[in-house]
Amino acid sequence: MLRVVQNNEALADTAQIPVYQPLLNGREREYVLDCVESGWVSSRGAYVGKFEAKLAQVLGVAHAISVCNGTAALHLALHCLGVGPGDEVIVPAFTYIASVATISQTGATPVFCESRADDWLMDVSKIEPLITPRTRAIIPVHLFGGVCDMKAIMLIAKRHGLRVVEDCAECLGSTLDGQHPGTFGDIGTFSFFGNKTITTGEGGAVCTGDAALAERLAKVKNHGMSTTVRYWHDENGFNYRMTNIAAAIGLAQFERLDEILAMKREIAARYRELMADLPVSFQALGETTVSSEWLVSLLLPAAANRDAVMEAMQDRKVETRPVFYCAHQMPAYAEMARGLSLPVAEEISARGMSLPSYPGLTMRDQVRVVSALRDALAAQGIS
Repeated sequence: MLRVVQNNEALADTAQIPVYQPLLNGREREYVLDCVESGWVSSRGAYVGKFEAKLAQVLGVAHAISVCNGTAALHLALHCLGVGPGDEVIVPAFTYIASVATISQTGATPVFCESRADDWLMDVSKIEPLITPRTRAIIPVHLFGGVCDMKAIMLIAKRHGLRVVEDCAECLGSTLDGQHPGTFGDIGTFSFFGNKTITTGEGGAVCTGDAALAERLAKVKNHGMSTTVRYWHDENGFNYRMTNIAAAIGLAQFERLDEILAMKREIAARYRELMADLPVSFQALGETTVSSEWLVSLLLPAAANRDAVMEAMQDRKVETRPVFYCAHQMPAYAEMARGLSLPVAEEISARGMSLPSYPGLTMRDQVRVVSALRDALAAQGIS
């Protein structure tokens, strides 16, 4: 057991510890300067193709198409699968809002699914009762590095003729039975925002094993322009292209993916060791799941006042953040979710908190984080 600094011991380090900051000390600067010096700074440079090829290789999928952000990836996926007005899409209520908002952006209706208490992911046993004649698709969301029960979800989808869009924004580097999430369903979507395992600053991607679908995704993200006649637009499309500069940053990041994942897994393991005696719980993982440990999050005891804990930790210059609010409790979805009760998702949302989890986090900083958490709980009579 690593020793935790007690509150009567002076902590030498007093700098702010953020929840996340990217590791950008590889070839990012070199590649970005190459873009600038060559003049290829928009979406037609060579780094875009290199980035897509590397992502496809990492995922073990035939086609990866870059886009400007993870939200665009979700919307593009749903649009190209034909989801639209009158349709319903089943999505977990406990998720980042983009998983839900993009359904509404197509004109379809999100249908909220309960979560599981152990891994905080979509409760597969609750999916089929939500299916109606209007149901068109399911969006499993792989949160915090965990992976949904994709084998069961795909069986349900096949049984009911539904499409599956996997939201993989938080799980790059995770696996289920050795297979990367995003490759089970029709389309996998990814985010490369600044706080993700691999970042492009802002960026995203869609992946698929279907060649015809990949061609349409690539076409529609580029204003729906014909792939053979330039400036001829034979269907409605969007400007969802990734820039060459963003792809250059991402390519440099991918060169260190294994190193970054190893750092993050070591950080997660150390947190669990340091907090083994505290009454907190972490996201559970299936026996055949390997997590990327994107963002180490935990559930505080039910008796704890989460806001007070976070405030006390911030007083010690340790940044934390709450996990996501449930979408069915949001004002934007209040009408369609009227009377809906999802007690498991609601409890996770109310008790969950994320800790500093960036790859450069030192052991000394982790000791500071845990000491601040320990003292914040003790101030509430919890130990």
